[in-house]
Amino acid sequence: MAHPLQRQAEIVELSPVGAYHRLVLRAEDIAERVLPGHVVAVAVGGPDSAMLMRRAFFVHRADPDEQTLEIVFSEQGGSDQGRGTRELAQARVGGTLDIVAPLGNAFPVPNGPVSALLVAGGHGSVPLFGLADLIREHGGSVSFILGAPDAGRLFGVDRAKELTPDVLVTTEDGSYGIRGHVTLPLAEAMKAIDAGVVYASGPTSVLRAVTETATKLDVRCFTAVEETMACGVGICGVGTCLACVLPVVGDDGVSRFARACVEGPCFDGTRVRWDDIGTVPPDVEGAAAMDLGVTGAY
Repeated sequence: MAHPLQRQAEIVELSPVGAYHRLVLRAEDIAERVLPGHVVAVAVGGPDSAMLMRRAFFVHRADPDEQTLEIVFSEQGGSDQGRGTRELAQARVGGTLDIVAPLGNAFPVPNGPVSALLVAGGHGSVPLFGLADLIREHGGSVSFILGAPDAGRLFGVDRAKELTPDVLVTTEDGSYGIRGHVTLPLAEAMKAIDAGVVYASGPTSVLRAVTETATKLDVRCFTAVEETMACGVGICGVGTCLACVLPVVGDDGVSRFARACVEGPCFDGTRVRWDDIGTVPPDVEGAAAMDLGVTGAY
């Protein structure tokens, strides 16, 4: 679990990057705490805004020397869709944003050399590049599969190619790389690099497919989920919205609802009940209370 701080962060840069926005923030003492897979929660709209809940984003880069955090976000599509990100896109360099970071549990990283395959759909690739750096620092090697509906919504292809020659790119419309879904070359890629672990980030459909393929090939699999986080700080632990929960099997074999913002966002893919996300399975501990409407609404 991260040890977050709340800061008034200076907006250093806000610029377009393909179909997305790149936001660089400067805040003291946070960057050195960030690990790949950690989240930053940003207050949007100002102190008088009706948007009470923060918007949560994966950290793309953290630079302790410059005391900066970088996030990448979309104004439409994905888990951060809506008024909040449209407001954020209008922020001005030199202004400030109230942030809390780092949040959540980061990706587990092997202590020694490993052959790792990193898979992402769209700008789900955001947390994977810092992860790739760590794996390489520990003597491992990385390969990427990056996909999107079209070339305009790919993110990080050039950066991936700086890290490794083993980069496969897919687009569903065939406008760049292999025509097809990002999961199309999964099994072949795992076998080709003799993968010891697979990391995936992006839509639930991608994470489910990656987990299924990795399980069949007996390869460890870790996933970063994109569940909508209403607060980013686990407020629902005291019985409010439960917006980002998903059913996860514990070490004791019991299924419980885990909060993406606290117990996640990075999970062992084999522990997540992908087909049951968005439902209240009767065998999940606490399901009866949820059916009675104890959680409220968001």
